[in-house]
Parts: sequence; structure tokens; C-alpha cells
Amino acid sequence: MTATSTGGSVDERNPFVYVVAALAALNGLLFGFDTGVISGAMLYIRETFELATIFGYSMNPSLVEGVIVSGAMIGAIVGAAFGGRLADRLGRRRLILVGAVVFFVGSLIMAVAPTVEVLILGRIVDGIGVGFASVVGPLYISEISPPKIRGSLVSLNQLTITSGILIAYLVNYALSEGGQWRWMLGLGMVPAAILFAGMLFMPESPRWLYERGHEDDARDVLSRTRTESQVAGELREIKKNIQTESGTLRDLLQAWVRPMLVVGIGLAVFQQVTGINTVMYYAPTILESTGFEDTASILATVGIGAVNVAMTVVAVLLMDRLGRRPLLLSGLGGMTVMLAVLGAVFYLPGLSGGLGLLATGSLMLYVAFFAIGLGPVFWLMISEIYPMEIRGTAMGVVTVLNWAANLIVSLTFLRLVDLFGQSGTFWLYGVLTLFALVFCYQLVPETKGRSLEEIEADLRETAFGSTVGDDSPRPAESDD
Repeated sequence: MTATSTGGSVDERNPFVYVVAALAALNGLLFGFDTGVISGAMLYIRETFELATIFGYSMNPSLVEGVIVSGAMIGAIVGAAFGGRLADRLGRRRLILVGAVVFFVGSLIMAVAPTVEVLILGRIVDGIGVGFASVVGPLYISEISPPKIRGSLVSLNQLTITSGILIAYLVNYALSEGGQWRWMLGLGMVPAAILFAGMLFMPESPRWLYERGHEDDARDVLSRTRTESQVAGELREIKKNIQTESGTLRDLLQAWVRPMLVVGIGLAVFQQVTGINTVMYYAPTILESTGFEDTASILATVGIGAVNVAMTVVAVLLMDRLGRRPLLLSGLGGMTVMLAVLGAVFYLPGLSGGLGLLATGSLMLYVAFFAIGLGPVFWLMISEIYPMEIRGTAMGVVTVLNWAANLIVSLTFLRLVDLFGQSGTFWLYGVLTLFALVFCYQLVPETKGRSLEEIEADLRETAFGSTVGDDSPRPAESDD
């Protein structure tokens, strides 16, 4: 490996790379806004539409509510399924532009929806844009960032997800007085327009450019974020990897790639089945059961969103200092404890008063532990651990599974509460979180401080070895 691959003397104060990363991270803002805004809007959608009938069929109102919430997940599965391949074919930047347009259209449809069915259609279209964003945002940032600060920059995507959730909660609270759910959903057009306008002036990923034969363009982009010696070294590594990769979907099943496919799938599923989006989608509904009124429950949810953002900032600051594994494992441990506490709180009678506040505090701490670990680490890891030629496709596969797990959780949460109560449901999520902790301890590697090419070379060497849990970066070799 070359010294340039580990970050070398790159000027971390280079403003250009931060501007590009920040704009690309607005993909996460779309993701987060869509996640958060529906939680407050649903309180008032119930009052506008008859939720006992959908597409002419009588249905349980809680199931119809689940379909409305989950419409975005269905769209996101479609967007993520095609997003990986489109990112490889069209380019990362172009797909970001397409995703912004799709999200804008979906938000508009929801804002003017005359029926439940049209509202669900808008949620699906919105979700397709979110699916594109969830694949291409981390991918684009990881490929344009210098290795030494890649973890922090890619984690900006998670920061904007949490910021989008908080903004949505604030919008919900500001519009809750009149129950203006159409404005809540329609305001998603604003970040979509900002993302589209900003990305018009941003460059394409240097790795994608080089892969498509535009070596001079790739060199120009890299020169804006690397030193001259780093550019030469990184281009050599990209060229070497392109020559050894065939770039088909079948390559995901190569012996040396399979362990990381398992890691990506595991992180994708565990990020959802540990219950985080039950809080994001249904926090006001959960808090209403503790005795809060509609407006008060939305305000308490704003507090949860603020904790989410604050702890994500902590994760961004620590990601390239402590590494991925320490944050991931400590976060999962804290989530397990908080889910056990939540189950106990909801098991006890009389949730109003002190126990209601304890439930709110436990939810906040649960979100805090997610925000420093499984939340940002998943999106960062899947942008790092796959070979360049199939990176977009691999991210598409694991992101589809992430959204599929999200869909299952969002559709089943209210039903699980009906069957097992809130205490039993939270304890179930706690058991799954404990499984996630064991999985991550055993299989998830440390990638701190390594270039994408170095990670790939290292995984080729250690795929069947015993060093997968080693937290120490491999020492850089000299250019000689």
C-alpha cells in the first residue's frame, strides 16, 4: 500500500471537500424528514380521512394507518433496489439529482392528496426518492472524501438524517395547532429543491469517472481534495482494482466478498429490527399512551429528535478517533439496557406522572445510544467494505434489505402491541438487540484510517482469517 492511501498529509481544512460532503448529505435530510414528519401528520390524517376503508375494502384502521406509514418503505425498497445499479450506470451525482426530483414530486402529491389512496401513492413516490438517497448519499461521500476524514464526512449523512427528523418534528409542532398535516408533508419539497440546486454545481465521484475512462476528470476532482502525491497513489490503486474486478452481481457471492455481504446484511436488518423506527414513526402515539395530549406528545418528540441530533454530532466527532467498532458495540449495549427498562416501565400500571416521564427519558436514552452506534456506523460501513466495481450494487442490495426490515417493523409494531402489549414488544426488540451485539462483536471489522482500496486489499487477505475483529489499522507502506 502507498502512504497516500491512508490519508497522509491531506489538508483537512480544505473547504471544498466539506462543501461537497455537506451538500451530498442533504440526501439524508430527505430521508430523515420523511421519517419524522409522518409521525405527527398521522395524528391529524386520522381526522381527515376514514381509515376503515381503503381501495374499496373494509380494513382495520390500525392496519390502514400502518399502510400509510409504510408506503414510503415500499417506495424505498424499489428505489434502493434500482438505486445501486443506477448509481453504477448513471453516476452518483446524476442519481442524486434524479432522487431530489422524485422526492419533490412525492411531497407535492401528498400535500394535495384528495383520498387515502392518493396519499399512499404520494408516500410510495416519496419513498422511491428516499431509496435513491439512502444508497447514493453515503456512496458519493465515501468516494470523494480523503481516507483520514472519510468516517466523519460519511457520518454527516447520518447527522442530516437525524437533523431531518428533528426539523420534521419542529414542523409538526409548529403546525399542530391547526392540524395542518398537508403543510407538514408538503414542506418536504423545500430540502429536495435545495439538494437539486446545490448538486448542479458539484463534481462526479472520481472513482466512477476513472472507471468510465475519464482519467483526467478523475484526477481533477481528486486534486481538489488531495495532495499531488496522494492523487497519483490513489489513481494507481483505483486502476489496479478495476483491472482485477469483473463488476457483476454474481461477484457479490465471491468467496472473499461473502463475509462482508453477511456483515452488510446483518447490519441492515439489525438496524431496523432493534426497533428504532417504531420510535421515529410512532413516538407521538407511544407518548399519548403515557398520558400526553396530542400537542404535548409532539413537543416531547421534539426532545427525542434533539437528543438524536446531539448524539449523532458526538458520533461524527468520534468516528475517526475511536473507530467504528467501539461506537457500534457500546451503542448496542446501551440500547439493550434501555429496551429492557422501557419494557419494565410499560409493564407497570399507571403510566401517567412519574412513570410517563421515565418512559420518555428511556426513549431518549435509547435513541441516544442508537445515534452514536448502529445509526451512523451502518451507513458508513456499507460505503467502505465492498469493492469499487460493485460498490453501488452491493449497497443497493443491503439497503433494500434495510428498507424491507423497516417495512416489516413499521407494519407489525401496532399489531405486536395488540398481541403482546408495549412491554412485551419492547422486550422482544431488546432480545433482538442483544443478538445484534453478539453478531457485531464477532463479525464486524474495523475500517478506521484505511483507504477504500486498502480496505479491499485487507479483506482479500483476511476474509477467512482470524483478524476480522482487530481494531488496529494496518500500518501504511511507503511509496517506495
